[in-house]
Amino acid sequence: MTAKRMARLGRALAGVVMGAGFILAPIAHAQGQKQGSAGHPVLMISIDGLRPGDVLQAAQRGMKLPNLRRFVQQGAYASGVTGVLPTLTYPSHTTLITGVAPAAHGVVSNTTFDPTAINADGWYWYSSDIRATTLWQAAHGAGLTTANVHWPVSVGAQGIDWNLPQIWRTGHADDAKLLAALATPGLPAALERDGDTYAQGKDESIAGDANRTRFAVRLIGRHKPGFVTVYLAGLDHVEHQSGPDTPEAHAALEQLDADVGALVEAEQAAHPDATIALVSDHGFAPVDTAFNLSRALIDAGLLQVGKGPTGAPVITGWEAAAWASGGSVAVVLARPDDAALRAKVAALLNRLKADPANRITRMLEQPAITAQGGNPQAAFYIDLGPGMMAFPYLSPDLPLVGPTPYKGMHGYFPSAPEMNATFMLMGPGVPKGRDLGQIDMRVIAPTLARIMGAQLPDAQAAALAF
Repeated sequence: MTAKRMARLGRALAGVVMGAGFILAPIAHAQGQKQGSAGHPVLMISIDGLRPGDVLQAAQRGMKLPNLRRFVQQGAYASGVTGVLPTLTYPSHTTLITGVAPAAHGVVSNTTFDPTAINADGWYWYSSDIRATTLWQAAHGAGLTTANVHWPVSVGAQGIDWNLPQIWRTGHADDAKLLAALATPGLPAALERDGDTYAQGKDESIAGDANRTRFAVRLIGRHKPGFVTVYLAGLDHVEHQSGPDTPEAHAALEQLDADVGALVEAEQAAHPDATIALVSDHGFAPVDTAFNLSRALIDAGLLQVGKGPTGAPVITGWEAAAWASGGSVAVVLARPDDAALRAKVAALLNRLKADPANRITRMLEQPAITAQGGNPQAAFYIDLGPGMMAFPYLSPDLPLVGPTPYKGMHGYFPSAPEMNATFMLMGPGVPKGRDLGQIDMRVIAPTLARIMGAQLPDAQAAALAF
């Protein structure tokens, strides 16, 4: 997207919402706020992979979601949220907390680029990778105390008074020690009750979400922070394994509905004047086939593969490498300024795109990738069509197109309607039953900052002017 188009989008969004008649009167010096602050306390709950229709059409889809439906009945909601490139958890959650696209905030995928696997499947866990002001910093600067439970890219985050960051390595018991070392000192132990220890970072189950909800409820009751972020991962995990719109996914969401109810109750007990936001990072699409771009790069001599110490395949040399992102694939060049290499890779990708069996629907090149808010490190970005996902691991023994390890996926370009994310809001001054229409994900963070009486100077879109 060009700078002019981005500017027009920001003006259009502002124009759409200016007539909403939603006025947020500041409330000074509420509990959870320091002297000199003004604004509403905010609780921001994220349900990974929540599609807006699952709440807006809950009854039609056979689900009972009384706590989620309360946002629709008592607050405002977007019919859809256009996400970022790619529609993955970590880039999206960083946009939700900063109001800027991945090209600007720096978290361009879930995992870091690591073609030779020396980082052992390392993710963008560390907030030092974020190159924009966060809502935690903005809220803290406005005089609010802050807390976090499991939000992505929150290790070492500035501006959080009570932090339970998301981090894991192996799922071994030592991961609990790692979390304890990186959390606010003593916080996990202080929130334990009757042997109820904090969930492992690698635990993405619905039971893990229930555990983190209990800890978040205790944290809110104990400290009454003015701004709280809580992340729930279980629905995404179930949708990957069983697909969206399945009995398993519906059952998972009904259980998460109870978690949302507990969080809302705790927040409103701590702050009767609180505004509560319900967000998600992306939608979901069913998949049946996997595209193994590394196979094509190996066959073209652009990627060399050998055996590691355990016998597993490892990359021993590369000129171009695939950086899979669910329903799309970024391609990174070892020598970005090498015109001959770029032309060779472009020719290969265009040949692959010409074959309908590969289901490549679109290919972007730099600088168009960065202009659309995507990964500046990628020389090329390909989007896959319905039912196809990018194979996520180095698998030289698998064919170019083959079976998929998952039944549901996201990570496609944000223009896909199936990738629409969720935004719902309720609290003092929020108009009841107000449909906000389709919104840009980048408006959410500045909107919440405005509610808290805070400023997000780096935000790329105007706040919803309710």
